[in-house]
Amino acid sequence: MPTWIDHLLKLLALPEFGLSTVFVVSFISATLIPLGSEPVVFGLVKLNPALFWPTILVATAGNTLGGAVTWAMGLASHKVVDRYQHSKHHLRALDWLERIGPKACLLAWLPGIGDPLCAVAGWLKLPFWPCLAYMAIGKFARYLTMTAALVGLFGP
Repeated sequence: MPTWIDHLLKLLALPEFGLSTVFVVSFISATLIPLGSEPVVFGLVKLNPALFWPTILVATAGNTLGGAVTWAMGLASHKVVDRYQHSKHHLRALDWLERIGPKACLLAWLPGIGDPLCAVAGWLKLPFWPCLAYMAIGKFARYLTMTAALVGLFGP
């Protein structure tokens, strides 16, 4: 294995498999697969309080990149959504998203609707980079708030 890969894996594995696991779980949880990353984030911070900020940043990066994948899946899903285009709820949601634009991706952190929201933003061809920026802001705020609250509740 090249030494730079070995060095990168050692850097991400502080403590053993910690940050890399946070990244992978955060990434997967931002796709349409139902998985919560908060327990993993809190667990690592609980085990190693010195990793609070690196954990928050790695979780935000993983979750944001997962949101980007979900956005791309939405961009590619025109045919599936076309079946439901005449639904009352579908039309209201599309109208709302078209009016709000990429700022709607601030809500990507919401359980249950955040990930599909990213997919619909892609399907509507909302601009990728602004959507990604708003996803990152919302997801960072969620991880920071939830982890700080859990650390405050359960102590370091």
